[in-house]
Amino acid sequence: MTETDGPKTEPSEAKPPMTAPLVRPRKQRLLSGLRSSFIAGVVVAAPLAITAYIVYWFVTGPMRNLDLFVRNMLPAGDSRLETITHAIPGFGVLVAIAAILVLGAFTKNFVGRALIRTGERFLDRMPVIRNLHRFFKNVFETALQKSARSFKEVGLIEYPRKGLWALAFVIGEAQGEVRYRLSDKDLMGVFVPTVPNPTSGFLIYVPRADFTPLAMSIEDAAKVVFSLGLVVPEFFRARGRREKA
Repeated sequence: MTETDGPKTEPSEAKPPMTAPLVRPRKQRLLSGLRSSFIAGVVVAAPLAITAYIVYWFVTGPMRNLDLFVRNMLPAGDSRLETITHAIPGFGVLVAIAAILVLGAFTKNFVGRALIRTGERFLDRMPVIRNLHRFFKNVFETALQKSARSFKEVGLIEYPRKGLWALAFVIGEAQGEVRYRLSDKDLMGVFVPTVPNPTSGFLIYVPRADFTPLAMSIEDAAKVVFSLGLVVPEFFRARGRREKA
């Protein structure tokens, strides 16, 4: 027998059978659904729980201490008065609110203002108390008695550099020495909060021309800051079309 000179052919290896396309297992879909349901539950439950905790803390903490303080200041020995104070929940808080209203009404007339000025002159002679009184007086006057535009407007400013924009809350017109030193500029004070804790931030004086007002309310802007920009209010154009960023 003669062997052929041609190359020896080896039997071809069997190809593996075609596999079916990969399909996401049902288990992953179940886990994904549970995860989305859990996140949705947290979004609903967390604000309610935090609000309930803050209300509980305020009622059982400062309000309770104020109530006990006023009750202890009332004269003891009168059984009828003690019966009334124990029968009315929060009686001390109500008495404190009424006293503040009477004090406010008293300071509006001439005699009240004169007595207040006399008391402030007396406090100004005490070194440490004088500084504390002036500080807290300025804080409360700024927060409660400034113009109606304070913290009534929100907008955008370029901060911390050109090309980057940050939410800013309007405080009011520049006052005092700042306004005097920069009288040639139409400056306004704005507060730029930090995220996600808006209790801290930066006080910045910017020209009014560099401030871009927004139509959103203060509450909506606060939600944007609290949520790290994840909660964005709906925006309505002038034509009536609604957009959501």
